[in-house]
Amino acid sequence: MKSKKTQVCIIGSGPAGLLLSQLLHNEGISSIIVDRQSRSRIEERVRAGVLEWGSVEALEDAGIGERMHREGLPHSGFDLAFDGDLHRIDLTALVDKRVMVYGQTEVTIDLIARRLKQGCEIIFSAEEVQPIDVKSDAPKVRYTKDGETVEITCDYIAGCDGFHGVSRQTIPQDILKTFERVYPFGWMGVLVEKPPVSDELIYANHQRGFALCSMRSPTRSRYYVQCPTTDKVEDWSDARFWDELAVRIGPQVAANLETGDSFEKSIAPLRSFVAEPMRFGNLFLCGDAAHIVPPTGAKGLNLAIADVRILSRGLIEHYKRAQDAYLEAYSQTCLKRVWKVERFSWYMSTMLHQFPEFSGFEKRMQRAEFDYLAGSEAASQALAENYVGLPLEM
Repeated sequence: MKSKKTQVCIIGSGPAGLLLSQLLHNEGISSIIVDRQSRSRIEERVRAGVLEWGSVEALEDAGIGERMHREGLPHSGFDLAFDGDLHRIDLTALVDKRVMVYGQTEVTIDLIARRLKQGCEIIFSAEEVQPIDVKSDAPKVRYTKDGETVEITCDYIAGCDGFHGVSRQTIPQDILKTFERVYPFGWMGVLVEKPPVSDELIYANHQRGFALCSMRSPTRSRYYVQCPTTDKVEDWSDARFWDELAVRIGPQVAANLETGDSFEKSIAPLRSFVAEPMRFGNLFLCGDAAHIVPPTGAKGLNLAIADVRILSRGLIEHYKRAQDAYLEAYSQTCLKRVWKVERFSWYMSTMLHQFPEFSGFEKRMQRAEFDYLAGSEAASQALAENYVGLPLEM
């Protein structure tokens, strides 16, 4: 068996694991990253695209903000639509902040390139990855690569390996508590090389279901429509998708819709999920390994970035000043934010989707909520405050 040693071993090379590695490297703290996926697979995955401004600042602090600022799209607001009626949430006017549209895929590409250039060891396509002895002072991560078993000894393990990863499964079932809400629908999404229908995002509730108009660049658009969980991608031809989207966003918006052949098409299920605690021994859970939010509030990536900012601070304090108070408080600090973000994402999802179990009463409540937002600056301000990102409680 081959042996390696580092200060922090990170499982998962998504943006959470990569950003943690970068923030630690900037302070002279070593890390090795292990991932079961290939580099090409990781860099091709289509994911979220809206960054809170706190996330923008975190990427700037990490030293990878140049391309983001060159190619990203700062947004000062977005539209809510209900059966064709529009209400703009003016983020800048309401809370004096913005968000940045810059794809998670691009964040990942930027971070991988920088980490490799700086000499970070990233093990792609690892098999049988497993955290070991996580309650000891010398935990390990064991994996197999090209038929050889390797064991990495470290001080701490960061589990950034997503909802289906091995890190959370390491926590004993009598300690781990999970909370989950599985939604009875999914999002059918397409990418198309056409200019977006609007300069800003549009979240729409229609009697036929939810729709979202988003973008990845001035010439590339990302669109979604709510669909049953039983649907398959092949059920949705491009023609069917465009017809359905046009109905749900209403004629006023659809008049500007440019359609074409999609080059990526997928169906994403929706769920809310939280695992507690987010620390067990010297294993820390970050991002989707610990929590999932429905994408309606654009919070998944941002919540993962908040986790690693909090964890990196704790690790830096440990190594630089021999102070462990922040590490000890990691789970509690993160979970306070996680549940607030879960609430917001649940709120947005409940207001904007058609639920099969909703009676006429619940549907009227959805409309009343939209009308309240449209008529109340205070209500719109509260929504804007959550959308741009709550302050990071460090």
